[in-house]
Amino acid sequence: MNDPQDQTVDEVPDLESENLEEVSDTESPTSSDLESEQDDTFSREYVEKLRQENGKYRQRAQRADDLAHRLHRALVAADGRLQDPTDLDFSDDHLTEDGVSLTEAIDDLLKRKPHLAARRPIGDVGQGATTTPGEVNLLGILGGR
Repeated sequence: MNDPQDQTVDEVPDLESENLEEVSDTESPTSSDLESEQDDTFSREYVEKLRQENGKYRQRAQRADDLAHRLHRALVAADGRLQDPTDLDFSDDHLTEDGVSLTEAIDDLLKRKPHLAARRPIGDVGQGATTTPGEVNLLGILGGR
C-alpha cells in the first residue's frame, strides 16, 4: 500500500517553470500574425459606408417605432373610453387590423382601474344651449325707467 506520507518532495512537479513557459508563449506575437491581422481588416471608406448604411436603418427603425406609438395613442383616443390615451401601455399586439386585442386591452384596464375611464357629464351642467325663459320685450324694458 502506498501512503501519501511516503511520497517524497521530489515527485511534485515544478509548476512555476511550466507557468513561465506558457506566459512566454502567449506574450510575443510573431510578425506573420500581425500581417494576417492587417490583411483581415477592411478599408476605412468601406467601414464608414457600412456605418452610414446601418445608421440609416436605425433611423428608419426608430421612425417606424415612433409612428407605431403615435398610431396606438390615436386608436386609444378614438375609442373614447379612456380619459388619457397614454394610460394604456403600448404593445404591438394592439395594432392588429381587426382591433379586437386593443378593445380587450382597454376592457381589461377599465376592469382593473375604473378611475381611468373617461368622465361624461350627465344632466344639466349649466353650459351649452338652454331653453329661452320667455320673449324679450324691448318696449317693456325702456318703459320701466
